[in-house]
Amino acid sequence: MKIISAEFVTSAVKPDQYPPLRLPEIAFAGRSNVGKSSLINVLVNRKRLVKTSSTPGRTQLVNFFDINDAFTFVDLPGFGYAKVPKRVVKEWGPMVESYLAERRSLKGALLLIDIRRSPREDEFNLIEWFRAHGIPFRVVLTKADKFSNNKRQGNVARIAKELGLKSSQLIPFSTLSRSGCEETWQAITELIGSPAALSAEE
Repeated sequence: MKIISAEFVTSAVKPDQYPPLRLPEIAFAGRSNVGKSSLINVLVNRKRLVKTSSTPGRTQLVNFFDINDAFTFVDLPGFGYAKVPKRVVKEWGPMVESYLAERRSLKGALLLIDIRRSPREDEFNLIEWFRAHGIPFRVVLTKADKFSNNKRQGNVARIAKELGLKSSQLIPFSTLSRSGCEETWQAITELIGSPAALSAEE
């Protein structure tokens, strides 16, 4: 994918703060320390489009990014054991659910899971939510560079089994080596469902 432009649009808490329904959207969801921001930056070949932090939980809003003026990436608040006030944690669920349930331009979601961990209740609940609302999704396993190839494949198979998916449905991804970048873009293309919409594709 050739990235011509990648720009931050806005942050939102509720639907009336979302940008106009203009472009197809792909949502990125995952635990607060899974590396969503870094993954998006690698996909669009920008170092600081999405702010990264060593402190989990800094993404506390629904953030919209215009890519090539052709589609929108939506970085959802992370869930899990982030060091943030309990009041903020309680707001995350309704914030994410409201976006997923009501956003008509949402074409699909990427669920990010740390390849070193087993899926937890939050991931299973989110998958159930995707299915209940008819939202197509793919699973991306981050931090794939932490393992040798054999160990990595073993973890892919294990996580796929735990999720009830095929190993081929999971994408190992490394922000360091950029492995999995092409496969993730392919998944995004399929989720959007219209290759013509990706006007800058090589």
